[in-house]
Formats: sequence, C-alpha cells, structure tokens
Amino acid sequence: MDLIPAPRHQTPYGTDDAFVLGPETTLTATPGAEGAARWLRGVLAAATGLPLAPVEPSGKDVIRLAVDDAVARDLGPEGYRIMAAPNSGVHVFGGSPAGVFWGAQTLRQLLGADAFRRAPLGEREWRVPTCQIQDAPRFAWRGFMLDVARHFMPKDVVFKYLDLMAAHKLNVLHFHLTDDQGWRVEIKRYPKLTEVGAWRERTKVGLRESPLWDERPHGGYYTQDDIREIVAYAAERHITVVPEVDIPGHSQAAIAAYPELGNTDVVDTSALSVLTTWGVNPNVLSPAESTLRFYENVFAELLELFPGEFFHVGGDECPKDQWRASRSAQERMQELGLEDEDELQSWMIGHFDHWLTERGRRLIGWDEILEGGLAEGAAVSSWQGYAGGIAAAKAGHDVVMCPQTHVYLDWRQSEDPEEPVPIAHARGLEDVFRFEPVPPQLTEEEAAHVIGTQANIWTEVMDAVRVLDYMAFPRLAAFAEVAWSDLPAADERDWPEFEARMRTHYARLDALGVEYRPPGGPLPWQRRPGVLGRPKDGPPPIV
Repeated sequence: MDLIPAPRHQTPYGTDDAFVLGPETTLTATPGAEGAARWLRGVLAAATGLPLAPVEPSGKDVIRLAVDDAVARDLGPEGYRIMAAPNSGVHVFGGSPAGVFWGAQTLRQLLGADAFRRAPLGEREWRVPTCQIQDAPRFAWRGFMLDVARHFMPKDVVFKYLDLMAAHKLNVLHFHLTDDQGWRVEIKRYPKLTEVGAWRERTKVGLRESPLWDERPHGGYYTQDDIREIVAYAAERHITVVPEVDIPGHSQAAIAAYPELGNTDVVDTSALSVLTTWGVNPNVLSPAESTLRFYENVFAELLELFPGEFFHVGGDECPKDQWRASRSAQERMQELGLEDEDELQSWMIGHFDHWLTERGRRLIGWDEILEGGLAEGAAVSSWQGYAGGIAAAKAGHDVVMCPQTHVYLDWRQSEDPEEPVPIAHARGLEDVFRFEPVPPQLTEEEAAHVIGTQANIWTEVMDAVRVLDYMAFPRLAAFAEVAWSDLPAADERDWPEFEARMRTHYARLDALGVEYRPPGGPLPWQRRPGVLGRPKDGPPPIV
C-alpha cells in the first residue's frame, strides 16, 4: 500500500479485493467526526467528481467516519483504525476528531495518487484495497518550522504548507514571524512594526560572504485577520500554530521601527534600518523596563490570535557585546544582583516565562535559553545538536528535538556542486530517514520529556515557493515518518523498503504540485552552482 508515514500495523488482503467508490457511495460521520468528513468529502469530490453525499447508508456502499472510545483507549487520541472491504464499506475510527482526520489522510493515500488532484482526470475506478490498519503517532509534537521573516511567504504559500503538513500527519507549524530582516505580523498598538519593520531596501543574494545583491525592496506582513484565517485553516487540519517572536537578539527590524528598544547609549539606533544581509547581528534589545512593557503589549495581542499552549520567544544567537558596553545594562545587572550578561538574558527570558504562565501559556525557546539558568517551566527547541536537549530533559524540562545536523532542511542535499543551495553539509533523504530524536544518554524517565521533534527551514536563500519546495521535499516526507512511525533504531531501519514506498509517494507529490528534488539530482531549472552558499571545512559531528 506504500503509505507514508508507515502505520504501526497494516494487513492488506489482496489487490484484487477492493471497495470501489461510485456515484451511490455515501460519506457519513458521527458526532466529533464531522470536520474530518467535511475535509475528506471536499478533496475526494474534487478529485473523483463523485458527490459522496452525507446521507445515512442503506447498504454497504458507504465510507463511515466515527470517534471511537475503544480506539482512544487502545491507541490514544490521535490513533485510528481503518477497516475496508467490498461487502462492508470503509470504516475510519479515531480516538478523537484528530485521530479520525489522520485516518482520513491515510484513506486518501489508499485511493492512489490521483486522489490528490483538484479536478477529475476522466473516467477511472476508485479502489480502496481490502485491509485493516491500526495506527498512532510516536510523538505528540510533530513540527515544521517555516521562516517567513527572512523571505516573506504570501498567505497562499502558508496554506499550501499546512495542507502538505496535514498530508504527512505533522501537527505543529512553528511560525518564525520576526527577525533582523523583517517583522511579519500586524500589531495594532505599534503600527511602525509593519510600516517600517516589514520592509528592507534590498537583499543579500546568498550567504553573508556573497558579493551579490537583489536591489529590489523586499517585504510583506500578515494582518491580524490573515493570522486568524491561517490559525483557523490549521485548526481544521488539527495543526497548532506556534508563533515565534525573537527576543532579545534577532530584533533589528523591531529596533529600526522603534529605536528606543535598542541600546541607545552604545549605538545610534535611530540610524538603524531593517537588516539587508544575514548572520548573527550585534544589535539586540535593551534590558530596560520599557522594553519589557513593549513586548508584553506585543505578546498580549498575539495571544489573542494564537490560542495554542506554547509561545516561542527565540532566545538564540544573542551577542552580549552591547550589554557589556551599556551603562544602563550594567546598572540593571547590579540592580538585579546578576553576575554576568548570560544571567541578564536568563532574567529576561524568565520574566516572560512567568508572564506567559500567568496567562495559561508556556514559553519555549532555542537551547541558548539554557545559558545563565533555564527559566522555570520553559521548554527547549534543541537546535545545536543534542546537548541542549539532553541537559534540559535531565533537568526535567520538555524538549523538542530539532538538531541542525539532521533536520535543518536548508542544508544542501548532496555533494553535487550544482546543488542550488550549497549551504553547510550534505544531508540527504536517507540521513533524515535515519534521524533518531531521542538520544541514548537519556533514561526512560528523562526521555519522556522529549515531547516531539521538528524539521526547520530557514529562508535566507529561498526567495520563492519553488525553492522552498525543492529544499523541503522529499526530506520532509522522511521526517514525517520519523516523527509519526514506531521505527527501529536508526541503523536498523529498512532504507530500501522506505525508498520503494517513496517511489509511489513521488506521484502524490506530483499531483499536489510540489517541485521536490528528484532522486536523480537537481533538474535544469534547479541548478545554480557556487554562488549562494559557503561550504564549511569538514562535516559536523552527528551527535
């Protein structure tokens, strides 16, 4: 059946024995399953041209979706069972509405690649092979991080990637909304964040060392209604959107809009503009009380837009040089009894940890928030390898594993010099397939704090959705299997078997219009050798 991600248990009963959809086939749902039925009817009716009427069945010609307590008990809330046979129809039982929805995604795969098209291709037979499937995810957090700060992605691109995430049973969109190069979300109280902070005069082409520039202005942002629409669209697909607003580093776009946020006794912040190049930037937020109030007001508006449990505050790559040189920052450290600037950053993160906790939310940040002491209640996105995640889990904090050595999808996909984005080191499809999110250094109790895993894509050198597609796929499909499926140890995984299933899956991606990197290497339009990235000397350690 070539399903991706692979289900826990599947029993096919022969390809000649199948349930066949026809004009009389009905699609019904019990309470709690209506949303999945609405989605499934929409995509299948478009692809097949069949009405799939929502009427009670009078016979066996039925697709039935239902929330089932037994599935919840046996497989958990996101688990599902599928039973398909020509004499009884297709039944999708989920442990919750989310479980039903994931089962509906599997049913779509069972119908073949043309079930992923948006209009019928003509007369054909739509067959669901006779089978039984039992499935449930390994991790609760199955994430994908999309950076829209470096290169703004229009709303339709976000919708496309939410659909692609749902098709692969990923359930967290980490939405990287702010950085030095752009502020991408409307804040009513501070309009200059988008009037000024959402636009830069020009853009570096390639990494920082590249001599090339795109002299066109670049920018854009999402209105608050856009965000409401994105969050609602995601929720219909059982995806939670986790916003990221970077503090105290990666904040030059905000400082350009409101110079008083910067360290004004060290640098003339009124002369700063939205950053046009890449890399770690020395301009960071001032640790003043006024800065805290500003971001409290920003966060208050965002909490109204993003109802999920977690709020990401960044916390990564914050140079401390301006704080060391700033008299006001040093006075703040003395006032608080802090020993060094790392503790100053920890104090700022801790302030927002308490602020969010008081409002029923949880702070999450990159693993640099460990520096100077981890804020109580905070969770960690472990990107600098496994070390930060291990330390956090051992200290009793929840962790999302996303080490750059394995699941940074902006890293190049092969050693081919014609790779269009030759950043860092080659990490191909098999490398992602063999990624193991839970490090062996953790005990069983500590490993329980690894609540999930996430693939990240940074868009410094991705200025169009077709480049985004090329870098994300097919590797995001392999990542989805790691996040969902109950796989053996990395060195015991059956790569040839996965590769064979991918040959079927490529046809689904084709039907969805994804311009993925083909197995044979870059296509002619995808080749752009040598100018965009800077290979480093020697590969990084895997762990």
